[in-house]
Amino acid sequence: MASEKEPTVIKKYANRRLYHTGTSSYVTLEDLAGLVRAGEDFVVYDAKSGEDITRSVLAQIIFDEEAKDGQNLLPITFLRQLIRFYGDSMQALVPRYLEFSMDNFTQDQNKFREQMAKAFGGSAFGGQALDAIQAQTRANMQMFTEAFRMFNPFAATAAAKAKQAAAAEPAAKGDELGDLKRELNEMRERLDKLSRSK
Repeated sequence: MASEKEPTVIKKYANRRLYHTGTSSYVTLEDLAGLVRAGEDFVVYDAKSGEDITRSVLAQIIFDEEAKDGQNLLPITFLRQLIRFYGDSMQALVPRYLEFSMDNFTQDQNKFREQMAKAFGGSAFGGQALDAIQAQTRANMQMFTEAFRMFNPFAATAAAKAKQAAAAEPAAKGDELGDLKRELNEMRERLDKLSRSK
């Protein structure tokens, strides 16, 4: 059985330069982002202390991508919720949950791309394309909502109450609509009687 390829070692020096030991050359954060997109695994070590600083380097890549125009993937509400989990009793569960969610999203993205290819096949922005986008967005939002509900049961209770109130609202509106129809019919009958009596 073949063993998995060892991750490439990147060394970060005091002058902030990153050294790719596989190619024996200096690289930039943008180069590392390209490696991630290509599916190449790497680890980053501080050249002086030997400390694994992969997480902070990957976070820096994300911050740089977020700073680019039109590249925002992380909604402000998500970032705020994430910050709230630091130091919270649920903090230990968040990384596993996020990994699980991203794995599911990655698996679903191939289906989504197929749907988009079919929808955009002949005409740009056809009805099928918008339906596919909306269906995928709803599915993803439901998944994230359900997951955050697990982390915050109080918010889930409030959301459930809000949903019940929203469900009750159309019924109330239906009653109002029925009342208006009855009043309108009564007015028509009165007008008919008045016109006949003249």
